[in-house]
Amino acid sequence: MSLAVLRDLAIIALAVETLLLGLVLAVLVWQVWSLVRMLREELTPIMESANETANTVRGTAVILSRYVVNPLVRTVSYGSAVNRFLRVLRRDRRQPATDAESSEAGD
Repeated sequence: MSLAVLRDLAIIALAVETLLLGLVLAVLVWQVWSLVRMLREELTPIMESANETANTVRGTAVILSRYVVNPLVRTVSYGSAVNRFLRVLRRDRRQPATDAESSEAGD
């Protein structure tokens, strides 16, 4: 086998390889294009659904805060104030305040 024949075979092999790589690249580009198109079509409804869910959660949190949490906190704080007031009244009648109790009263 002469060097010229070997050279010609190498050129043919490189040409065939280039054609195959070009074909594979074309298929890859087509697949990426299909993926982008599918994501564009499917992502919009998913994002709308996520936005709707977030708005529902936000509304639920506002309602719970307004009608459950705030009244509950207010009621508990009033109960705590009444409890503290009664403790102060009981302590004043029984004995004078000690140093530890007077520092507690300052809180």
